[in-house]
Amino acid sequence: MTPKELRALCLSFNAAVEEFPFNPETSVFKVLGKMFALSSLEGSPLTVNLKCDPEDAVRLRGEYEGLIVPGWHMNKRHWNTVTVDGGLPDRLVRELVEDSYDLVVAGLPRAERLRLDRP
Repeated sequence: MTPKELRALCLSFNAAVEEFPFNPETSVFKVLGKMFALSSLEGSPLTVNLKCDPEDAVRLRGEYEGLIVPGWHMNKRHWNTVTVDGGLPDRLVRELVEDSYDLVVAGLPRAERLRLDRP
């Protein structure tokens, strides 16, 4: 997956936006003000921090050792750093990004979740 494909994927979700609160090189993808992905899109290797269910996070780290690691500068229980341009299938990366988005949306207040369901 390329940086352009990763950005397009993150922005493909309902109400997703890209912001640069830390510096011009670090893309933060949010839904209704809550972060679901963070990446230095020009970094090498290309990595992205994604929210993850704690049990799945540990399992994924064991299954994809070196490619999925505890979230850099994040709560290591709930975030993984995923190497996107390594040996992971694009399908898995897409699923992990979607899971991160879904976890963040699930944590939003009910009224905001309902707003997202409207066309």
